Amino acid sequence: MKVITARKYGNPEVFQSEEWETPSPKKNEIRIKNHNSAVNSADWRLRKPDPKLVRLFFGLTKPRQPILGTSISGVVDAVGLDVTRFKIGDKVFGSMGMRLGAYAESICIQESSVITILPKEISFSEGAALPFGSLTAIDFLQKCKLQKDQTIIVYGASSSVGTSAIQLAKHFGAIVTAVCSNGNFELVKSIGADFVMDYSEFHSENHKKKYDVVFECVGKSSISSNLRCLLPGGVLVLVGASFKDMFQAVWISLTKRINIKFGPIAETLENLNFLTELTKNGKFKVVIDQSFPLEAMTKAHQYVEAGHKKGNVVIDICK
Repeated sequence: MKVITARKYGNPEVFQSEEWETPSPKKNEIRIKNHNSAVNSADWRLRKPDPKLVRLFFGLTKPRQPILGTSISGVVDAVGLDVTRFKIGDKVFGSMGMRLGAYAESICIQESSVITILPKEISFSEGAALPFGSLTAIDFLQKCKLQKDQTIIVYGASSSVGTSAIQLAKHFGAIVTAVCSNGNFELVKSIGADFVMDYSEFHSENHKKKYDVVFECVGKSSISSNLRCLLPGGVLVLVGASFKDMFQAVWISLTKRINIKFGPIAETLENLNFLTELTKNGKFKVVIDQSFPLEAMTKAHQYVEAGHKKGNVVIDICK
């Protein structure tokens, strides 16, 4: 099978195409012929690595797992002896989590993983794009205990996490303000944003409004600028927090008793099934910007790392 590997940390040019033996599933595993994957901010940060603390978890000098990628979407073509949830021919999608390995034509994964049946209403491309942004957004919104009629401002609203956060916050009954570039105003309004503003307006001294939740998706605004917009007792979410941001957030939380959420998320099958139902019933839209073939992984990472994508970037693998 064809795989794309990163044998060392670095820029997008570290990727190379290799031929590996197709794996066979263990007793509790299924094998998936992978039709699509996706590239997101977590992927390029791990590849770089950014922050350098990533090395402690994924390898000090090089990635321990050379095949990166978390999102999978494809067809089960082999099952282990003890598998009961899935059968050969099932269309499935989900997340590899920190095991990685999604940049490959075939994948073996435990049937207990965060994977589920892909409904006929959802394409393979949408299945690959759905997990990262939406599982991240819903976990943080749950941690915020977002309530009906509360106000939330989403910074980096046209990103994968941002487009998910807008739709989920609206589903929970919140009043949503989206912060993005002018060219993405129509996109964020089309998926539910009640109000829109560009980045300069957000940072302007004229922006006096405060919100129950400030949801920073892209790690490009300072904690102080976000706290300026936070109501007393509100929650600040830092999805793309740097190590410096995390340290500062802990200090502020301890000294000023401000509720700041950051760090790893909990990907759960319950949340994936919930999101699947929303998408299946037309209540959640998977926003896809571009698709790249597996062989163009370098270009896909270059595009995503540049920070101008709208929603998700999908990788086409098997057809």
